[in-house]
Amino acid sequence: MIGNFARWRSFWAAASLIWLAGVAGPAAAQAPALAPLDPPQAVRVAYVPILKFATVYVAESRGLFKKYGLDVKLDTVKSGTEAIAFLDKGSVDVGGISIVASLWAAWNRGLDIRVIAPGALDPMKDGPTKFIVRKDLIDSGAVKTVADLKGRRIGGAGGPGSGAEYFISKALETAKLTIRDVQLMNIGNADLPAAIETKSVDAVLLSSPYSDQILKAGTGTLLMQDITPGLMTVAFVGSGKFVKERPEAAQRFVLAMAEAARLMQGPDYLSQPNIDAYMKYTASTVEGLRTGSPAVYDPNVAIPVDGLADLERVHRENGRTEYDKPLDMAKVVDTRFVTKAIELLGKAPTN
Repeated sequence: MIGNFARWRSFWAAASLIWLAGVAGPAAAQAPALAPLDPPQAVRVAYVPILKFATVYVAESRGLFKKYGLDVKLDTVKSGTEAIAFLDKGSVDVGGISIVASLWAAWNRGLDIRVIAPGALDPMKDGPTKFIVRKDLIDSGAVKTVADLKGRRIGGAGGPGSGAEYFISKALETAKLTIRDVQLMNIGNADLPAAIETKSVDAVLLSSPYSDQILKAGTGTLLMQDITPGLMTVAFVGSGKFVKERPEAAQRFVLAMAEAARLMQGPDYLSQPNIDAYMKYTASTVEGLRTGSPAVYDPNVAIPVDGLADLERVHRENGRTEYDKPLDMAKVVDTRFVTKAIELLGKAPTN
């Protein structure tokens, strides 16, 4: 224990000196020249193979984990729920997961995992999630604003506690309505265009390509977009064992992720090394990558704690949790690794 503490203290001392030396010059935006851990430390990561976790693919493929003395192994899982089970057992160190309603109850009961870095964020403008109303209701004047949806049937994938319910709830809040003021219908994304066409629903919440299908067919009209700009619905979480017993490895993991995010900004998002990384760890195609709308990868890897608290609030107020008081975000988030990473790297400009 004493030896671990000494190594940890030496790491911070050396890192702080490097940061202070470079903060005044151009090197402040570059990664600090930290010596790799010797011997390298193994870190096991469970992830769902989607692009929202792309920072970990880039960090691994471009040698950033190795640079900081980490031997990272990426294991695919079918769902975030599976990853959480592995994290809870301590058989993996980090998981890429979606923040779903059931997690709040688990955290409230003492689930020992913490958000240590963000996944992709929703764009600030022209985001993929759209709230679409049947065109005939718009044309007749029956629906002019969100307020006119009171009592109407709204389709979304996932049902109670889902991401769709959260987005619909946030849209309804703009008209001082709640999810209880509408009829929420659980319909798969692929079936939502038909539901609009057959008039079995009045409005839908969905993303591309299904939203594009409705708008192109002329059966629906866009009512609202960019409902929650900058929202984080996926995150990298560390097991309690990992962040408590190996904080030096956790710190370097987050540092590599921050450096990866900086290699994914603007046109660099589709640089060949990055495309190779995306292709290696997901089922993406080059055409899909080049024509699709990229997600947002914050170069400062900030964890939007206020956004997480809002997610929890909406799920709680919708009755999707087993408790009724706000959850302490200290049970959910550990920001110390992100904070130190940005101290070391310097803060990057954002658009």
